[in-house]
Amino acid sequence: MIRQADERLHGLLQPVVNMMGYELVGIEYFPSGRHSILRLYIDKEGTGIGLEDCERVSHQVSALLDVEDPIPGHYHLEVSSPGLDRPLFTAEHFRRFSGRRVKLRLWAPREGRRNYQGILQGVQGGRVRVEVDGKCIDLPLEEIERARLVPEF
Repeated sequence: MIRQADERLHGLLQPVVNMMGYELVGIEYFPSGRHSILRLYIDKEGTGIGLEDCERVSHQVSALLDVEDPIPGHYHLEVSSPGLDRPLFTAEHFRRFSGRRVKLRLWAPREGRRNYQGILQGVQGGRVRVEVDGKCIDLPLEEIERARLVPEF
């Protein structure tokens, strides 16, 4: 689900984040002139993410972005934990969270529908399987604009 523009950023930032002991879960970029946002989601197995972790990663990543300058213009850098409604970016994320409830949004409607919510059944051959209202639906990974876990309490 990482789009072409994000692949370069991911390749640039992942080694730095990993060397600091964190997982780079994903990257979101929202271009909007001087109010553009570059958001990184980080995680750490076992302990989760606190404010200090976000500050450490933000400091290192900011320095790298200043040197490499991969994004033209102004933007705000945000570093965040994935949270309870964790975003899913890669096929591995869809595998790891199989069995959990998810919300998906497609880039374009399929059979008149862009939004789906159901139980994630996994991913195979580039297709995400979701059980929606008792029926299994296969969605091509590249057609998914956004996917998040639904928190269960």
